[in-house]
Formats: sequence, C-alpha cells, structure tokens
Amino acid sequence: MGHTKHNPIVRALFNDDDIVLSAVKDLRANGFHVSEVYSPFPIHGLDEAMGLKRTRLSTAAFFYGLTGLFFASWLTYYTMIMDWPQNIGGKPNSMWFLNMPSFVPVMFELTVFFAAHLMCWSYFAVNGLYPGAKAQNPDPRTTDDHFLMEVELEGDEDALNKKLKDLGALEISKIEA
Repeated sequence: MGHTKHNPIVRALFNDDDIVLSAVKDLRANGFHVSEVYSPFPIHGLDEAMGLKRTRLSTAAFFYGLTGLFFASWLTYYTMIMDWPQNIGGKPNSMWFLNMPSFVPVMFELTVFFAAHLMCWSYFAVNGLYPGAKAQNPDPRTTDDHFLMEVELEGDEDALNKKLKDLGALEISKIEA
C-alpha cells in the first residue's frame, strides 16, 4: 500500500478580517491553494473567496420544517379529532380540515421548532461539535481577535512567505502535513 504524500502547510496569522479576505483572494488569484481559514467570527464573502461549495443546510432545513408540519398535522388530528374530540365554540369536531384554521398556530410553531432544532443538531454532527470534542483550531488566538490562514506549499517556500508578509501576515510558520 502506497502512501500519498501531502504537501506541507504554511500558516499565516493576521489581525484584521478585511486583510485576511483580500489575502485569500490574492493568493487564489495567483494559483495558491488556501485550505482553511480560522476566524473568531464569520467573514462575509470568505466562502466564495476560498471557492467553497454552498452548504446544503437550507435544503435540510426545508425538509426538517416539512417533518414538523406533518408531525403537527398528525398531532392535531390525533388529539383533537381521534383521542379527545371537544366541541369548542360550536365548531364541528369530526373533520380535521374544517378545524385546521384553529390549528395553524400549533402547525407553524412545530414547523419552526423542528427546522431550527434539527438544523442545529445537523450542523453540530457534520462539524464534529459534540460534548468533549477536541478543539479544531490550531491557535487559541483565533477564538479572540486573530485570523489564521493555512496555505498548501506547492512551490517556493520563500516566495510564499514573502507574499504572505506583503499581504499583511503577522506571523508565518510551517507544519508538515
């Protein structure tokens, strides 16, 4: 079994989100592969600048909302029509669709509840964010006020280091992948 050789990674630390965003754009325009950026907050436009695909979380949220809507419909049918029918305000209690307007608040709330909660759990599962999970950021300063960019080294290391310094990097280090 052969091992695939991975390129070393050059890490550059920045202290401004606008600078790191323009550095990513510049590096990608010049043929460098920016593999990851660690940031204490979301940077608008960074995903497009890095060439990342759109997430499918919104599609999942739609289907989670449908699940909530179907659950709410079943719940209101079962509780108000089958299990414990009641005559409230003279409304007929034998047909769900005649009573449905009064169930809209429950249906809306459960749709939102299912979409929001299942979306959060999906996000946590996909990103490995569970209780006891090891932190994935290589530098603790990226949780406070610094930004760390990882660039795959595929050519001249000195040229990449100079480019990163010119783009505003405060610190540059190299790790073997």
